[in-house]
Amino acid sequence: MAVELWETLKDSITAYTGLAPTTFFTLVALALAFYYVVSELFGSPDNRHQQRPRDFEEQQPLPPPVQLGEISGEELKQYDGSDSKKPLLMAIKSQIYDVSQSRMFYGPGGPYALFAGKDASRALAKMSFEEKDLTGDISGLGPFELEALQDWEYKFMSKYVKVGTVKQTVPVSDGASNDESVESTNPETKPAEAVASESAKPSEDGPSGSVVAETVDKSDGDVDKKD
Repeated sequence: MAVELWETLKDSITAYTGLAPTTFFTLVALALAFYYVVSELFGSPDNRHQQRPRDFEEQQPLPPPVQLGEISGEELKQYDGSDSKKPLLMAIKSQIYDVSQSRMFYGPGGPYALFAGKDASRALAKMSFEEKDLTGDISGLGPFELEALQDWEYKFMSKYVKVGTVKQTVPVSDGASNDESVESTNPETKPAEAVASESAKPSEDGPSGSVVAETVDKSDGDVDKKD
């Protein structure tokens, strides 16, 4: 019975497809394998619709940005993304922005991760990834680099929330300190008022010459009167 069914099936395959039974079953096996591979790679539309709500449930909403005010560069390094509980921050021209929504770019493992937790103005202007350029010092940049930095700043202002500023330290110039030291150590640079007051003071050694002369004249006059 089974043999008769097999013979009938082979005759039907040959009659309807014009292929030998071996060739027919080979093509069917290849088609099934191809369908399996494609379905595993891309998935069916139904499966994608079923997995999408699950992905949304796993994503946690970002907390609202917290205003930090003015902080130092060392404090800014704490927000480089290494602590997932803290926001991801980055500064441009001393203005700090919350870039937590772009953690895939600025977070650990991202293409711009080395900019996080720093004022990377110089590196952005030069499009540099060198450690020496990870600073907010933009002195000596050319007009094209400054224009590129301006574009970055406009992008951050329109996309991210500003949460603070980087505290600036103003160094004391050497010229001012040298002038102060010379003034304090040079006795010849005393103010005119001090010199005048010192000249007006009586000498500690005794009365001045004019006072002595006046006293001698008075004593001579008294002697003449007595005579």
